[in-house]
Amino acid sequence: MVCQDCKKQTATVHLTQIINNEKLVVSLCKDCAAKRGFHSPLDNVPFPLSDLISGLIQQSPQKPGDIPDITCSRCGLTFEQFAHQGRFGCGECYSAFRSRLEPIMRKIHGSSLHKGKMPVAGEGEPIPVREEERLEEMLKKAIESEDFERAADLRDKLKAVREAHLITKDEE
Repeated sequence: MVCQDCKKQTATVHLTQIINNEKLVVSLCKDCAAKRGFHSPLDNVPFPLSDLISGLIQQSPQKPGDIPDITCSRCGLTFEQFAHQGRFGCGECYSAFRSRLEPIMRKIHGSSLHKGKMPVAGEGEPIPVREEERLEEMLKKAIESEDFERAADLRDKLKAVREAHLITKDEE
């Protein structure tokens, strides 16, 4: 989407105003947003995110020079550049750098998978991912307690949930 002010750069800031119950969305580039007085909350952070990311990358067992640098095929950003600036160049960078990001995400969050919020009770059906996690945990406990019949049943249920989830995702 192009900036609505300068009509040249890509809009990265989307301002939403509700006036008299009517929604107005203005899409601006970073420069035009700054001219209007809107700045990124990350601009004045006392501890830059890039320092945090660089520190975590330096602590990882794989040093940046140990393996070939990965480059995003869409925007051309290298993992080295990301490590120094702390920002991705585009949405494709997440996929391009996935193998290098997973250990960092596990270190920061304890997991590399975003689980999101649980729905309020009675609000729709259970999320398949949650069901999958619950079954995996039950399967693990059944195996640990050597209850192999229950483990086989849970394995089959888990397989069915995974297959149903794949079909649902493909239909979207």
